[in-house]
Amino acid sequence: MELNSPPTEIILSHPRSTLGHLRLDWNPQPGAHLELEGQTYIVLERKHRYLLKSGRYQLHQITLYVQPSQLPSEKRLVDGQWMIGDITCLYNARSELLRCAVNPEGPCDRCVHYQSLPQP
Repeated sequence: MELNSPPTEIILSHPRSTLGHLRLDWNPQPGAHLELEGQTYIVLERKHRYLLKSGRYQLHQITLYVQPSQLPSEKRLVDGQWMIGDITCLYNARSELLRCAVNPEGPCDRCVHYQSLPQP
């Protein structure tokens, strides 16, 4: 993206709040990491808003929905896929973005919903 790109609104997905408006010199796509004020976020979704000017649509604003990136110590590489949380739990989402179906915010230790995976 060019430096004269439209403003990009950064929105925290949960709890929903605006983190700021920036003019980015790159084109972050979902899955990319973005650093803002010392915090690293992962891009979940990207939306464009257009305006009709002189019979043509022009990109007016970009919106990025983000969530805080998990600490590298919480990530594990399992069968070629990054996962967060306790991977021995039945409810683990097996995802880099979502920790658990029952307790997505965590933490995994001391979780009352923990159930170990059934052994094959």
